Amino acid sequence: MTDARSLPGTLLAALTLVASVATAGSLYFSLGLGLVPCELCWYQRILMYPLVVVGGVAALERRVGVWRTVLPLSLGGLAVAAYHVYLQVTPAAAGSCSIGGGCSAVLYPMLGGVLTIPRLSMLAFTLVSLLGLGLARLERGETESANPWL
Repeated sequence: MTDARSLPGTLLAALTLVASVATAGSLYFSLGLGLVPCELCWYQRILMYPLVVVGGVAALERRVGVWRTVLPLSLGGLAVAAYHVYLQVTPAAAGSCSIGGGCSAVLYPMLGGVLTIPRLSMLAFTLVSLLGLGLARLERGETESANPWL
């Protein structure tokens, strides 16, 4: 069980870990596997990469108020990722991106096509957003216990 005093640090560390794994994953897909990111992928990267630094510095300084920076980035990224997933599900709705081909193309399907790169991005942005909301609840003291999920 998590001590109430360590909960902010745990949330900040988890936020930084999720953003770091997402960033490393995107770099692996492009640099390691040679996949060319489409335009929407670039927007998602632009919104995810700063979260590693923002979350890491906040974790070191134990700044719970970082949610004010995290949520605009993560919710914006979540919106872009959700739109990207929509374009992959309904390819007829997609035009073509100017970089790397069509945004509806599934370049690296995983688990039989269930997981795609935009779905992984959407999952990461969702997790970061939930962690940011947990930090906001902690800072605002909206719960009697220190657990933001109750």
